[in-house]
This record gives sequence, structure tokens and C-alpha cells, in this order.
Amino acid sequence: MIPVDLVHKDKQQKALAVAGELAKLHGAKVHVVSVGGDLPGSLGHNPKEFGDLLDVFAAGLRDEYGADVEAYPITANDPSVDTTRKLMQAIEDIGADLVIMASHQPGVMEHIFSSHGGYIAQHAKCSVFVVR
Repeated sequence: MIPVDLVHKDKQQKALAVAGELAKLHGAKVHVVSVGGDLPGSLGHNPKEFGDLLDVFAAGLRDEYGADVEAYPITANDPSVDTTRKLMQAIEDIGADLVIMASHQPGVMEHIFSSHGGYIAQHAKCSVFVVR
């Protein structure tokens, strides 16, 4: 499973490459998971449009890496609050045995609040590979 933020997909290329290459090498399926809101926004006017956008993104990864890639869109009332919880639930629902996540350089806020990747790496029941 690889969580993606479609707004910042350009900053996740290293993690996407790791996921694509590992999936191709091992014949694994990649679940591209993204959490979107149920209100209109930059990623669509409704959850269906958001899901369609994630499908297109997953198809691009499928073509680029020659791996089995499936979109797994998640709708949340408030993605800024619900993302970590929704991703943890997706790990369970999918039955993921590995999560590959993009991260950023830690800053002061990570000493106060855990990042999505930090929380998932600490609490997931499967292996988590955080790519910076």
C-alpha cells in the first residue's frame, strides 16, 4: 500500500518509484490510497470525481512500472483530521503487508505532533518503509 497526497504528488516520486519497482520485482499488487474530502475542492467536486482522478493516477503508475496497481480512494468528512485514522483502517481493510510512504524533512512541529508517516510507522501491524 502506498498512501499519496494528490495535491503534492510531485514530492512523492521517490516513494512511488520504490513501490513501483518493488511491486514489479516481486509481482505484488500496489494499492494507491488517498484520502479526500466529501466537499468540492481542487481534487474534484464530489467523491466520485476524486476517485476518478485517483484511478487515472494509478493507471499512470501501472503503465510506468508495469506493476499491478489499484486505486483505493477514501472519503473523509475532514481529511486534515481524519487522514491518519483512515490510512490505518485502510491497512487493515486491504490486508497490506507493507506500507511505503513518502516523508519530509522533520521539523519543530514533529517534536510536538506526530506526522502521518511517523504515526503509521509506530502503530501499524505491518512493515512500514518511509522514504525521505
